[in-house]
Amino acid sequence: MKSKARYILLILSIFLAGLVTAVVLIPERNSDVTTDDQPEKIRFPYVSKVENGSFHVRTNAGWEPFFVKGVNIGAGKPGAFPGELAITYEEYLRWFQYISDMNANTIRVYTTLRPQFYNALLDFNQSNEAAGKDPLYLIHGVWVDENDILTIEDAFGEEDKIVNDVIRSGKEIVDILHGDRYLAPNKGHADGTYTSDVSSYVIGWILGIEWEPAFVVGTDENNTARDQFEGKHLFTENASPFEIFLAEMGDGIMAYEQEKYGMQRPVAFSNWVTTDPLTHSSEPYPNEDLVEVNVEHIKTKESYETGMFASYHVYPYYPDTFSFQKEYIEYMDERGQANPYRAYLEDLKQVHSIPIVISEFGIPASRGKAHENRVTGFNQGFIDEKTQGDMIMHMMTDIHDAGLAGGIVFAWQDEWFKRTWNNNDLDLPDSRPFWSNTQTNEQHFGLLAFDPGSPGNLVEVDGNAMEWQGEKPFYEDERLKLYVRSDEAYMYFRVEAENYNFEQDTLLLPMDTISGQGNDGMKDMKVSFSEAADFVLQIQGPDNSRLLVDAYYDNYYFRYAVLTDLLERQAEYHTKNSGLFNPIFLALNKQIKIPTSGEVIPFTGYETGKLLYGISNPEHPEYNSLSDFYYQDGQLEIRIPWQLLNVMDPSRKMIMDDMHARGTIASLKTDSFHIGIMQPDENAPSNVPMSRYTWEDWERPSYHERLKPSYYILQEGFKGLSTVKE
Repeated sequence: MKSKARYILLILSIFLAGLVTAVVLIPERNSDVTTDDQPEKIRFPYVSKVENGSFHVRTNAGWEPFFVKGVNIGAGKPGAFPGELAITYEEYLRWFQYISDMNANTIRVYTTLRPQFYNALLDFNQSNEAAGKDPLYLIHGVWVDENDILTIEDAFGEEDKIVNDVIRSGKEIVDILHGDRYLAPNKGHADGTYTSDVSSYVIGWILGIEWEPAFVVGTDENNTARDQFEGKHLFTENASPFEIFLAEMGDGIMAYEQEKYGMQRPVAFSNWVTTDPLTHSSEPYPNEDLVEVNVEHIKTKESYETGMFASYHVYPYYPDTFSFQKEYIEYMDERGQANPYRAYLEDLKQVHSIPIVISEFGIPASRGKAHENRVTGFNQGFIDEKTQGDMIMHMMTDIHDAGLAGGIVFAWQDEWFKRTWNNNDLDLPDSRPFWSNTQTNEQHFGLLAFDPGSPGNLVEVDGNAMEWQGEKPFYEDERLKLYVRSDEAYMYFRVEAENYNFEQDTLLLPMDTISGQGNDGMKDMKVSFSEAADFVLQIQGPDNSRLLVDAYYDNYYFRYAVLTDLLERQAEYHTKNSGLFNPIFLALNKQIKIPTSGEVIPFTGYETGKLLYGISNPEHPEYNSLSDFYYQDGQLEIRIPWQLLNVMDPSRKMIMDDMHARGTIASLKTDSFHIGIMQPDENAPSNVPMSRYTWEDWERPSYHERLKPSYYILQEGFKGLSTVKE
């Protein structure tokens, strides 16, 4: 019924448009009310503008200040890559309700989406307005092809390909926002018939992406003759060639919307700390402070009434200026706390005459970590979901109190397809969306989680054995029973043990995951295994339990001692069946030198194989999303992320092959694992029997949505942020 109604409305609108065109000889515009002593002034109809450091939106009561409280919505969901644009109308409609209930007022998207997004936004907003509620506003982006950036490295190269493509894409989006476009099928891109006019809810543009310094430098060096731009709405003063590129693409898109639809809206150009106009003297990576992009060199003409704003992606842990810049790390905020993030925002405001929106900021609630803020602990990963919310709200408050125009949280939903620099060679790129890798922080920025499994078929680490009822033990003897399960994110173990003291005793769970290698035993524990073990899960109380890996199968050592020279080589690690098991590490940074102090920070990693004690059940009052194991009333439950076991794709049973034999990290198909368990006796050698465990492949993952604790923290915190602080 909905699609039929849209079709009838479309035909009617086309008819009426033709009738108006036949009668009216000038473009349709809204006019201000005039009096005899005032010259008539034709104004463009617009719903938003920026002035006095703030956004303003037009309401029934007139222009009102508007502090942007937003979330970024990506294009991905489990089981699909973002280019498949698989999110449904029903999912968008449900998400918009969640976002509105969170007291957010804005959503941002990066590129063209399929019609279901715009259909859902129109229907949601019309329903809200009919009920006397505020709409959700939209800030829309225009993407730039990253492959072109890498291959051309010049915005004006190969006969202006990039700038022309961006303008063409922007014009398409203008038509889409006005419900007047058809896009033919094009693999990896949006397509369909766009009939929903959402233009009255679009309060701004953010054009472009996070600019690679090499692309900026390449554009500047190859186009030295380009020293100014004069467009219909935008012009430049003292601009670099790259800034001229921004002005040209912006003017092309803005002029098109004004000419065709008589509308305009505020515009910004994407930027980030790496290419900001500030100097970061303590930044150890030269590329992170190599070149600046300063939108203050782009000016608006009187014809562009809605104005420009500045857009920045600002995260608290990267670049390293947030850990080492003296004036940042010594800055104390109103809370009496060191706050380099707030210091940076204050600095940023000093170099801009236009309003600033922090259009990306966030914290990933992931198990894996990729970078640290050495001052505040606002890290890139290994943050639980409650702390995620506290940290995001802390930054949003900083944005507000620094007098900026708003903030847009990254991100609304988790994104299983993402990768992270310190482990992106440990999985298979073509299958990332089909399983949840909790070691990859980039997958877990969302306020909305996609948890593996379906309700009624879940395993939670909480000491409650209800979800294991009816299952037969994987292994049992007179002292121990072991149960094993798995899903799209973890392997799960449940142990029933008699005469077992969790605080003092040791449990060993050896696992043979790849044939032809592994250790026959652990010499220091006087234990041997019936199958050569590649991993041993060693439970020694709440504070000293960890997963260990055969030194020969240690990918951290292989990547940083064999493939590079960041770690010292250990000859015994190159030998099969050495009897050595290593802690499992992830890298955090290469060796760096701080320019201002000369301090050298060595290559750094952290032990990601160490297990965190706690409860992983979101329904439990003591829930901690990072929890790995828990013991209660004789029941021990453990969950281990697939990647810690060198599994590269659990959906197809692909594991890491023999790295030393292959000379690289490559995948290998497996059929099953062998798993055992025992409570070793210090006074007598023991042999651990190991049994075969396998699981079913899957084509599509099972998952369910869950609002994280961070969602509810923002819901409460957003209530108090209404207008820009003067």
